[in-house]
Amino acid sequence: MIPYTPETILIVDDSPENLMVLSEILKPFYKVKVATGGTKALNLIASGDIPDLILLDIMMPDISGYDVCKKLKHDPMTRNIPIIFVTALSDYTNEEEGLHLGAVDYITKPVNSSIVLARVNTHITLLRNQHNLEQKLQERTEEIVLTRMEVIRQLGRAAEFKDNETGTHILRMSAYAKLIAQKIGLDNARTELIYLSAPMHDIGKIGTPDAVLQKPGSLTPEEWEVIRKHPNQGADIIGNHHSLLLQTARIVSLTHHERFDGTGYPNGIKGYDIPLAGRIVAIADVFDALTSRRPYKEAWSIERAVEYLQDQKGKHFDGELVDIFLQHMDEIKAIMTQFKD
Repeated sequence: MIPYTPETILIVDDSPENLMVLSEILKPFYKVKVATGGTKALNLIASGDIPDLILLDIMMPDISGYDVCKKLKHDPMTRNIPIIFVTALSDYTNEEEGLHLGAVDYITKPVNSSIVLARVNTHITLLRNQHNLEQKLQERTEEIVLTRMEVIRQLGRAAEFKDNETGTHILRMSAYAKLIAQKIGLDNARTELIYLSAPMHDIGKIGTPDAVLQKPGSLTPEEWEVIRKHPNQGADIIGNHHSLLLQTARIVSLTHHERFDGTGYPNGIKGYDIPLAGRIVAIADVFDALTSRRPYKEAWSIERAVEYLQDQKGKHFDGELVDIFLQHMDEIKAIMTQFKD
């Protein structure tokens, strides 16, 4: 069982007597810290010592409690800390001002211990409930993301099985694609989009006849025309969506067989007009296909596959991406080992 850790209450007041009174009330139930002025409180919080709740005096000589509250509420790191004003100012306009600035409550001096505990307990309970809700939401979000990833991978595997390829092909090639995206400096969000959409690159093969996909010999010109339809078929299967992931998957399906010199298919796009995701997945897909055993061929050695990629710079592939990919052979070999057939 995880041990209970009491919440931290920061008491801010320029009067040592008031600090002592409030501390004695709260210490049996919470971890208490004190600051003898607004400036010290702000410095303490700025150092990273962020409390769960603040009891804040208003009339202090260095900086007023109102100004402390304003500064905390303008900082994204501290704006959600509950602040309760504790002050001798008893006019309703003072209370109204404090609540307008973002405080959650207002206690007048001299304080009553029962009222202080009740108000603090109320807002700490709300804080705990909020944290529990956020935790559950985070867990649910992670579950949705994992489920989505698994659905995408399984759809990708469906296409690979139809093509007599192994399920580990999509694991390796998507890992290669992620490696390239990382090494060229894409941020985490865009890297994940490419990584998660890469398994969908050949989803269009679900609509390709088995007789063509599984033919052991050379394909006729007519059969090649059938094969060349699978990028568009994949785009049709994925469809048009608001989801950035599915948009990227559609782009990957459509463009991973385009060639840098414009001789690819289905649309003969050339150079940097080919979307980056398509250029990345093209390298990852071909490298894994070359170094993997297939019913119609033996696996190439890594050296032979590297020579092919180097020879095809500026022809089949974006040369800059090839160079970056090949600079990280240790990581490539680790991926091959991790997802070995």
